[in-house]
Order: sequence, then structure tokens, then C-alpha cells
Amino acid sequence: MEGAQGSRRVSPSRRDIRVILLILVVLGAFSGAGFAYFNKGLYLLPAKMCDGMLDRDTVKQVLPRARSADTGSSDRSAEHGRTFSCYVTTSNHSSLSGGAQVQSTSREKWIESYRGSRGSGEIIRVTSGDIQAVAQMDSSAGTSSVYVPCALPGVPSADASQSYAVVGEARVYGRAKASGVPLRQALTDFAYQLTRHAYELAECKNHRAFPEELPRYRER
Repeated sequence: MEGAQGSRRVSPSRRDIRVILLILVVLGAFSGAGFAYFNKGLYLLPAKMCDGMLDRDTVKQVLPRARSADTGSSDRSAEHGRTFSCYVTTSNHSSLSGGAQVQSTSREKWIESYRGSRGSGEIIRVTSGDIQAVAQMDSSAGTSSVYVPCALPGVPSADASQSYAVVGEARVYGRAKASGVPLRQALTDFAYQLTRHAYELAECKNHRAFPEELPRYRER
């Protein structure tokens, strides 16, 4: 009789354990859902942004999770044609932005501008024909740029004493999710898409077939 009563005392404790485990599972599920809810800002961005120049997957690769995110673009008149820009900002103060426009600059001056005022800044470069891209090697810097020569429609070739090019730049402000080569590659690919778009807006005389992508960076 006592043995039967003892076995009946064990059963309630087992049920209690099952209830506790069930509660923990439910709480865990709600906790995970809450984390996803408060950090799904990047996932709510459009799949394609800024006239197709920027992919949501690129933003998710570059920027850390955030509660909310916003995106926008602009296309405005500039000294030599038009300037196209694109941005993504987040609630955690990290942002990805870029722009491209025609500039009066030589390839050499453009490269030196990324080496720094003393020319000591280390950069990594890739080329495809006369198209060049640079990325800063400094771990604290998140900037890449692309240079594409452009013959302006309003400037006769024989009278063009200055070099013109469509220059695109992409950068990260605040904390980035990616680093090293993945970050430089993502920024360069973004800058390249902006540059191609701005090249068409500028109506450069030397029409060209752009490669689908630029050569890939490699670890050093």
C-alpha cells in the first residue's frame, strides 16, 4: 500500500517537470521571436534599392543587425552632368552610402587621394582595361572607389586639356558587420554599380561594354 502511495507521489513531480520544460520552451520561442522582431530592420528593406544599384543581401553582409533601417537615393545636377547617390541608414547608427559623378581628375590624382595627404596610406587595386578600383587597407577605414574615364559630350576631344572620369565611391559609417576582403569587395561592387549608372547618366561619348563585375580582391 505504501509502495503504491509512493509511486503516486512521484507522478505529480514528473508532470511538474514536464510543465516547467514546456514553459521554458515557450519562453525561449517568444524570446527568439522578440529578438527577430526587434532586429529585422535590414530584412524589411526592398530586395533591390536605388534603381537596382544596391541589393538587400549586400546590406545584410556589410551592416550589423538593426531594429529599423531606411533607404533612399537622389539624382541631381552637378558641374559636369549629374550626381547619383544612394544610402541605407540604421537605428544603431551604422550606415552604408555611396555616390558617383563626373570629376575633372586624372587617374594618378584619384589614386593619391586615397593614399592620404602623405601618400602613406596602403590601398589595394584591381583593374579591368582602363577601369580601376581601389580600396583602403586600413582596418578602420571602410571606403572603396571606382574610376572610369569619360569623354564629356560638350567637350571636343581636341580641346580637352583636362582628364575627366566618372568616379564612384562607397563607404561605411559606424560599425560594420563585415571586415577585411569581404568588406572591401562588397563596397567596391556597390561603387562599381553606382559608377556604371552615373556613366550612362553622363552620356559619355566613348560608349563601352562594362564587364559584369571587376576582378576579385585577394587576401594578402
